[in-house]
Amino acid sequence: MIATPAQFAELQKGQMDALYAMSHAVFEATEKLVELNLAATKALMDESAERTQALMGVKDVQELMAMTGSTAQPTIEKLVSYGRNVYSIASGAGAEFSKIVETQIADGNKKVTEIVDFAAKNAPAGSEPAVSVFKSAVAAANTAYDTFAKAAKQAVDVAESNFAAATQATIKAAAAANDVARTTKGKKAA
Repeated sequence: MIATPAQFAELQKGQMDALYAMSHAVFEATEKLVELNLAATKALMDESAERTQALMGVKDVQELMAMTGSTAQPTIEKLVSYGRNVYSIASGAGAEFSKIVETQIADGNKKVTEIVDFAAKNAPAGSEPAVSVFKSAVAAANTAYDTFAKAAKQAVDVAESNFAAATQATIKAAAAANDVARTTKGKKAA
């Protein structure tokens, strides 16, 4: 349905531009994940060395219990923070992909509309009902896509909201468990 070689070349150029943009987005997301993992590994190594030094200086069981009990909350918070960072990178890449796909679909819809208009102008006499049906089908497909895109965005928003709520609940539960552990240790020591 492409009328000229120039239209075909334009279509291919658009596809190559989209492929380049997606490749670039994947590379950026991968680069951010590598940086995050390197920073997390370095921090883990530093903390491990500090903790080992501190454990070597322990003089009795009570000091050991106090030291091990105080590390649970910061560790959980760091894990949650790491998860947030990974999620942020992934959702950023997903948003970039969505933007690229939406642009491609909009361009495709524009080209289909141009082709339908071209076909309608050059259609033989008496084919108006068929052209009208085809135009209606294209319009219905566009409406269905818009509805699907809106529903998908709402689902993503709900998932992000649930993720944030679950993160906060995890932090609160860890803090409560840590407080209970401290209280229990304090009662045993007394």
